[in-house]
Amino acid sequence: MENRPCLLLSVHPSRGLLDEKLTVLVRNAPPLQQLTLHAGLRSEDGDYWEAFGHYTSDAAGAVNVTTDPCFGGTYDGVESMGLLWSMRPVPGSRTGLRLRKKDPKTPMEVTVSVYHGHLTEGFREQAVLASVLVERWYMAPGVSRVDITEDGLAATLFLPPGPGPFPGLLDLWGGGGGLVEYRSALLASHGYASLSLEYMTPRTSGETTSHVGNQYFETAFTVLKQHPQVCEDRVAVLGLSFGASVALNMAAYSSVVQPRCLVCVSGSHVQPVGASLSDIFAEYKKNIKNTRYDEENRVIYHDLLLPIPTDPTKKVDVGQLRCPILLVVGEDDQNWPSSESAKDMEEMMERAGNSHLLTVLSYPKAGHLIEPPYTPHVRASNFMSNSKKLVVLWGGEMTPHCQAQEDAWRKTLDFLEENLLNQTKQHL
Repeated sequence: MENRPCLLLSVHPSRGLLDEKLTVLVRNAPPLQQLTLHAGLRSEDGDYWEAFGHYTSDAAGAVNVTTDPCFGGTYDGVESMGLLWSMRPVPGSRTGLRLRKKDPKTPMEVTVSVYHGHLTEGFREQAVLASVLVERWYMAPGVSRVDITEDGLAATLFLPPGPGPFPGLLDLWGGGGGLVEYRSALLASHGYASLSLEYMTPRTSGETTSHVGNQYFETAFTVLKQHPQVCEDRVAVLGLSFGASVALNMAAYSSVVQPRCLVCVSGSHVQPVGASLSDIFAEYKKNIKNTRYDEENRVIYHDLLLPIPTDPTKKVDVGQLRCPILLVVGEDDQNWPSSESAKDMEEMMERAGNSHLLTVLSYPKAGHLIEPPYTPHVRASNFMSNSKKLVVLWGGEMTPHCQAQEDAWRKTLDFLEENLLNQTKQHL
């Protein structure tokens, strides 16, 4: 009887950055054998996520996920990274989950396994033919993490390896609040000194509680700019969702926050001119009647800022911007009118004569949460609003949304390189 070699599974790189593509290979399987490739991880919250794809080995007993089609599972077609971006909570999990890395100093550990046959469930009860543990890191070797608490800030600075100086980036997340670090860690892994800033938690002073003032953002920008390992004339601002609104406001009106370039993801310019955060939220509450709910009672905030106002005191005058700006938009954004806002900003800048500074990346069937590449798409998830837990609809369809994330990340890095590293770049 012929001795067949043992089935081999390889994943390369088995330890790499989160935005690196994987090569997944199966060898020494029986020819034309039905196989299931499965990826699983346990989140820091203790929830299990998984993805799987159905493949058939070729005449040599091999499967190459980069080139071979997947015939079913949580994704289909030729999708080299489908085992990561199509992950979802395992059956029976808590509802409303979103996969986010809390501690970027540790990797996401993904177990990639291969099974006999085309399976759709019960993976824990099935015999594993082979498995590989893969580490997905936000922090490259040598990246350092520094807590920033000076001048009342709540922030974390991630520095690339080496003495610098490096181009800097102020990283602003949205209305969910908290100190979210993983994107800054990944940006530092690409050579940017990235400051992740927590700004949504109301501050208490005496008997009053209010949101931070605009000076808080100016302080953060100044602290980053003056850091000895940062090029003070090469600092950008990146904002997602409400963070994009803050970035636009600061770049247009602040004499301190003068970024070299601006990246706004899923944001809007609609806000009272010169307003504080407290003023902006008060204005939003006036439109709370525009909130909608879908058939599953998930909250849709998309119409909260609609219609886009014609009153110039109700929106940031983007015609005043004097730095390049990249807008990243999901056309199925159910949380914020980012697509409508981008069109209005483009018209405003054309009238002002500075539209040459604007680049718009607009993605059909992509939703609000445009994250670093290969992050699982979440159409809706739990969200805390005024100490009340809601399920918010973010939008997007899985495959086009995840394709948008990959494309937008690559083009964002290109945009930052062009505007922060190009020594001859001229601005108005």
